[in-house]
Amino acid sequence: MKIAVTGATGFIGQHVITEMERRLISPILMCQPSAEIPLPLSRHAVVSMDLRDPSANVFDLLDRPDALIHLAWTGLPNYKSLHHFEEELPAQYRFLKALVESGLKNLVVAGTCFEYGMQSGPLNENLETRPNNPYGFAKDMLRRQLEYLQQMWSFNLTWTRLFYLYGEGQAENSLLPQLRRAVEQGHKVFNMSGGEQLRDYLPVAKVGEYLIALAEMAENNGIVNICSGKPVSVRKLVEGWIKENGWRIDLNLGYYPYPDYEPMAFWGSRKRFDQIFHGQG
Repeated sequence: MKIAVTGATGFIGQHVITEMERRLISPILMCQPSAEIPLPLSRHAVVSMDLRDPSANVFDLLDRPDALIHLAWTGLPNYKSLHHFEEELPAQYRFLKALVESGLKNLVVAGTCFEYGMQSGPLNENLETRPNNPYGFAKDMLRRQLEYLQQMWSFNLTWTRLFYLYGEGQAENSLLPQLRRAVEQGHKVFNMSGGEQLRDYLPVAKVGEYLIALAEMAENNGIVNICSGKPVSVRKLVEGWIKENGWRIDLNLGYYPYPDYEPMAFWGSRKRFDQIFHGQG
């Protein structure tokens, strides 16, 4: 199966490519012209193109793939920027629509748990979306646009709502890299929020596996939560990292306020995921 990947040099993308290599799949990578291609990725077919100004024959340049895993999105981690729906959303839709009209039959897109907004508790795919920041709103709108596009063009859409990811290569301002850096610099304490918020975390390598498996299915799966289904407090998660690595550092809880763009307790339902992958539920 021929699979193309956008955003291949990003946090999730590099793990997707690693998993494709493990499965002996040769990926086609689409990267921004300004992107620095890591050496391990340079051995694959790389198409340098700006998503906001793609070539008219972009589908041909990507070697007419059987499926596209679409991860590209700019403007993060500023979730409140109007850029997400003023600039990113229309560009994303034009790009994906052009591929579908040129013959793309299978599309797997990275969505976000922020589409659910401030709803608490276990979140399932049938809930009404209530995004409360521009990033979540733009992602939700793109999903709706693609569903309307399906009424005009025949293609399979899998919209993956990603929850919280951690692992090698994540942004330096993310929780785990900040903690690791504090330890390496010899800090005695690590400043963080109260840590009582409940979240849903998955290792990013696992997410890479799931995205490729969904692309290979070549089915119209609709919305799928990519999550653990198990709520864990941020404090417990950080304490687990400290214990696992044998670090010596104390937590200064309550130093930062809780984020105002997410509820105190939410996690994903795995029921639909298990139906797709294991025939359960």
